[in-house]
Amino acid sequence: MKTLVIAEKPSVAQDIVRAMTPKTGKFEKHDEYFESDEWLVTSAVGHLVEIQAPEEFDVKRGKWSFANLPVIPPYFDLKPMDKTKTRLNAIVKLTKRKDVGNIVNACDAGREGELIFRLIQQYAKSKHPVKRLWLQSMTPAAIRDGFDSLRTEKQMQGLADAARSRSEADWMVGINGTRAMTAFNSRDGGFFLTTVGRVQTPTLSVVVEREEKIRKFVSRDYWEIHASFLAEAGEYPAKWFDPKWKKATAKPSGDSSNADNAEPDAELKADRVWSEREALAIAAAVRGKSATVTEESKPTTQAAGQLFDLTSLQREANGKFGFSAKTTLSIAQSLYERHKALTYPRTDSRALPEDYLPVVKKTFEMLADSGMRHLAPHALVALNGNYIKPNKRIFDNAKVSDHFAIIPTLQAPSGLSEAEQKLYDLVVKRFMAVFYPSAEYMVTTRISQAVGHSFKTEGKVLVKPGWLAIYGKEAEDENTDERDAKTLVPVKPGEMVRAEVVEAKGLKTRPPARYSEATLLGAMEGAGKTIDDDELREAMQEKGLGTPATRAATIEGLIAEKYMLREGRELIPTAKAFQLMTLLRGLDVQELSKAELTGEWEFKLAQMEHGKLSRETFMAEIAAMTERMVAKAKGYDRDSIP
Repeated sequence: MKTLVIAEKPSVAQDIVRAMTPKTGKFEKHDEYFESDEWLVTSAVGHLVEIQAPEEFDVKRGKWSFANLPVIPPYFDLKPMDKTKTRLNAIVKLTKRKDVGNIVNACDAGREGELIFRLIQQYAKSKHPVKRLWLQSMTPAAIRDGFDSLRTEKQMQGLADAARSRSEADWMVGINGTRAMTAFNSRDGGFFLTTVGRVQTPTLSVVVEREEKIRKFVSRDYWEIHASFLAEAGEYPAKWFDPKWKKATAKPSGDSSNADNAEPDAELKADRVWSEREALAIAAAVRGKSATVTEESKPTTQAAGQLFDLTSLQREANGKFGFSAKTTLSIAQSLYERHKALTYPRTDSRALPEDYLPVVKKTFEMLADSGMRHLAPHALVALNGNYIKPNKRIFDNAKVSDHFAIIPTLQAPSGLSEAEQKLYDLVVKRFMAVFYPSAEYMVTTRISQAVGHSFKTEGKVLVKPGWLAIYGKEAEDENTDERDAKTLVPVKPGEMVRAEVVEAKGLKTRPPARYSEATLLGAMEGAGKTIDDDELREAMQEKGLGTPATRAATIEGLIAEKYMLREGRELIPTAKAFQLMTLLRGLDVQELSKAELTGEWEFKLAQMEHGKLSRETFMAEIAAMTERMVAKAKGYDRDSIP
């Protein structure tokens, strides 16, 4: 009997055939499949089947009224996608061949790939035993290893349940939400299509909330006092600060209340003065006066960032090159599939398996021997310096999900486009940097005190570059603070210095910045809370908006639906976005207007993947939420929405 292998796309089917030919003998090429003595290899082209409500539950667009809502079907029918019907029929025909004994699901190793295969299997009514090919890398050796360790259908059940539940939940929330909001907005006649989505709308709420803060923002004047002190060895700059200032208790200026529950004012800082008179008085008091100096120097280290997962790679590429999240994903996908130069990109892990040390060493050897002159010398230094050692920050099974971090494969690429080369270099440099020693600095904090006023100067000197050597000039250009904080002129113990020039500088507070794709991806990861701390990111990761693989499509969807505009690197919500948020808040549909709640759904799907939550429980909760959402729109007093 033959084994039928179903890949997600034709290029992967070809890679499987190429990798397996030495093992299984020659394959014959037919229109939609390859055949050898024991194998049939074919592929989908992405999704071939979609879910739909059974005929008796479906309502055509003209009848979108509250009378027909909510639509909560007891089961879903399957519908072939129009564009790819012939491909689907070809696969179904192969599953029905008398000589096919079992099937290998070789669709992409993730939630979406699992769904693509399971829906084809259900549509074909196939009863064959199924094994799962789970690939991290597309090199021929990795494909052969994958076939040597196929997973069972039982092992994949949690992932399959989560994939179906995600798809059905998106359908129920999207269809009911869109129809309810459209019915509400069209209640006085006309047809005002108002689309909402389970992940899309809460993401939009994050962008709208930021824009509201910007619009409400009132700029305030403040002053900083800058001085130049003269010592025997030369001059050095300093800035006035209040040594008694505490962030936690900083109240809004002019707030005389003792209310302990008042929010600390984020604009208050130790080096800001809020009245021009006070600033000028300090400057006048200090000008020309002698000052005593105290100084503290201590070494500090800075480690390289962690290995990339998809979201951190998208953020970095957006910040460095201005690539959109969608662009980064498609380049990474091409480096994985076409060039076989990077591992699987749609990952949410930033660690490697604990048994991966030998592979990492081989990867460094490949880089050292490659003709890539900007990378090879750094790989050689790491090998000669014995930098590649076990390290829990890099190798940690507890932090590896179905996929590990994005790293280079053992295949040196050639013929890359400029954009592909940029992204490949970004990944390779980070991969090498995590094994390099930390960068070491000497940080000096100098306090100059004159007539009761304190001025601070900070100097930072790079002692050992460590991993920064990989980035060379690039690192210098980015660390402008370090460029500016040069070595301080020395001051002898007990030496008095003089305040030569003292100026009060008038400045204005600035509104929060608009989201760029990099910062919005970060906010989606933290379900609306912008999180830069790596540890905290990991804790929040399971409660983010969407998954690394879907976030780019969510952002593109909002732009396509005209809820958001991309201007330069900024994302700006449109009037349509504000109207939708006003409506959802007015109706109190928090499930769509509060990002944290959607984050909870994502967490529950992750639990289902790991067998800790049943599909029935999850779907019952989604159905209840859908009913609540429709009931709120149906029963609303129309006059109270602006």
